[in-house]
Amino acid sequence: MDDLLAQLRAGLPTEALITDPDITASYAHDMAGFCEAGMPAVVVLPRSVEQVQHVMRTATALRVPVVPQGARTGLSGAANASDGCIVLSLTKMDRILEISAVDRIAVVEPGVINATLSRAVGEQGLCYPPDPSSWETCTIGGNIGTASGGLCCVKYGVTAEYVLGLDVVLADGRLLTTGRRTAKGVAGYDLTRLFVGSEGSLGIVVKAVLALKPRPPQQLVLAAEFGSAAAACDAVCRIMERGHTPSLLEIMDRTTVRAVNAMANMGLPETTEALLLAAFDTPDPAADLAAVGALCTASGATEVVPADDAAESELLLKARRLALPALETVRSATMIDDVCVPRSQLGAMIDGTAAIAAKYDLTIGVCAHAGDGNTHPVVCFDQADPDESRRARQSFDAIMALGLELGGTITGEHGVGVLKKDWLSRELGPVGLELQRDIKRTFDPLGLLNPGKLF
Repeated sequence: MDDLLAQLRAGLPTEALITDPDITASYAHDMAGFCEAGMPAVVVLPRSVEQVQHVMRTATALRVPVVPQGARTGLSGAANASDGCIVLSLTKMDRILEISAVDRIAVVEPGVINATLSRAVGEQGLCYPPDPSSWETCTIGGNIGTASGGLCCVKYGVTAEYVLGLDVVLADGRLLTTGRRTAKGVAGYDLTRLFVGSEGSLGIVVKAVLALKPRPPQQLVLAAEFGSAAAACDAVCRIMERGHTPSLLEIMDRTTVRAVNAMANMGLPETTEALLLAAFDTPDPAADLAAVGALCTASGATEVVPADDAAESELLLKARRLALPALETVRSATMIDDVCVPRSQLGAMIDGTAAIAAKYDLTIGVCAHAGDGNTHPVVCFDQADPDESRRARQSFDAIMALGLELGGTITGEHGVGVLKKDWLSRELGPVGLELQRDIKRTFDPLGLLNPGKLF
């Protein structure tokens, strides 16, 4: 420990090192439950690429594991510390280095908050579309590490589609530049995409070149009530089949709607079994909403209410953004799943989750990025009750098994981390798992970067 601190101090300012155990303990884990976390030996908050390189060279020389972190808003345990590790928190590297309206790119450090970037590019008539629910607090580096998504993915895609290039400090301290600043580029293997979603297991992202889009018109939102989740999912299939391109298409089940009402007194219809939200940011969103409203009615919607203006639209979106916080108030703890299935199987996924809730005698609310087939079943349980906690974990696994049975994936946007690593091998298969481990060894032969995650 003394040798580690002495070598770190040789290349870092005093304020960049935290050794007080009461403070380092607060960096031990992200927001996921049921995930083991150790106690870091030290927390380092670098402000420059050179400082990150010094940390990695020191870690390699002394064979000390390094756990990269952003804002720790993740839900898979990917940022959890291991005993005796260096926690490398990138939150102080928070500069927006460049915004180019001509090239439609932003160049940022990893600690930049998602919402901060969105507002900055918006002032120049541009848009950075990826918008995780935690966008007011999560960092771009964390978004890249977990390949995060958001509410607008149905039209604009996920984080990976906006990362053009990266600067990455490798395990031995070398600096690697990947990708490009240009609109096109296919030179060599796509190492940029390899780092996106790697959860800090291959290198430390210290700079990112991000693609931007022109700022779209203000979107309008429609809410449709349904007597069953199956009817709401049928409407989703009709909307996508007819070629509509909503900027948002979300589902909240009855449990979620009631939780939001109880938390925020939103006045949502508690008699509904499923609430579908659709939005358009097209030049004539009212016409698009009318067309989608007709499809909802044809699928059995009991009521269809289009917003008249931006204020009403924002109120509906607020309800959706409150879904996860509201479900967290139902019981003392939650486990948030992240199973993505083909859109055609969305109804089976939601109904199957309800059957799992009944089997294990638990409250499980479901909100979903319906346009992507990306469901977020939230298992609510009393963590002080061992039997209920056991059933919660079993139901969580049953939901992932259901997703795979329906042709889906165990994670659409939250990542694998600690929480789902046992399931990753089932999804990848033996050949896929072997090749991914080989890639890990190529970039990190000593296994120092975020050990115990993914595999």
